[in-house]
This record gives sequence, structure tokens and C-alpha cells, in this order.
Amino acid sequence: MSLKIDVYLAEICGSYHQLRQNIDQAIAELGIQADVAWHTTDYDDAVSRNIKGSPSVWINGEDAFEGGTPGIL
Repeated sequence: MSLKIDVYLAEICGSYHQLRQNIDQAIAELGIQADVAWHTTDYDDAVSRNIKGSPSVWINGEDAFEGGTPGIL
């Protein structure tokens, strides 16, 4: 089974490199197939997509970390 992972980040988010390493490591350790897409977003886009922070990780269309208010700073 292949996963679809979407990662949403604000342009100024400093988490990109560590998050990419963590996701790549998890995929390798679990031995799974995953299509990972990286998206840069701003506040208005985040609100319209119901994204609740930066970074935000969505797996198969579902927020991996529910909770919070839509938008990013």
C-alpha cells in the first residue's frame, strides 16, 4: 500500500531539513512506499486548506496532528 504524504510549510519555517530526514527515515525503516509532496503555504492558503501550523503533515488527506486553529504564522 502506498501512502500519500503532503507536507505544508511556511516559507520561513526552519523545520524542512530535519522533517525531511525524519520522514525519509520513517519510510525506510517501515519499508513502505510513499509519495511525499512538499508545499510552501502562506496564512490565507493555510486557512483555506484547514492547515493548522507549519510544518503540517497530512497522510492520505488527513491531518496527522489534529487540533488547533487553521492558519500559520
